[in-house]
Amino acid sequence: MIKSLGRINELAKKQREEGLTNAEWVEQQVLREDYLREIRGQVINTFTGLTVLDALGNDVTPDKLRTEKEVDSKKE
Repeated sequence: MIKSLGRINELAKKQREEGLTNAEWVEQQVLREDYLREIRGQVINTFTGLTVLDALGNDVTPDKLRTEKEVDSKKE
C-alpha cells in the first residue's frame, strides 16, 4: 500500500469538512502528485512484464513493448 494514502485521505476529509490552510493545500497537491507518479510506475512495470501470446502459443508481443522490456532489462 502507498504510505501517503492515509495522509491524502485525512486532508481530503478536512477539506470537505472545514477547509485547508495554504500549507495543507500545498501538501495535498504534492502528495497527490507523488501518489500518481507511483501508480503510473506500477502500471508501467506491469505492462513491461507482459508477454502476449496468440491462440497457438506464438509470441505476438508488440515491438514497442518488446523494446521497452529490453531497455528496462539494461537499466537493471
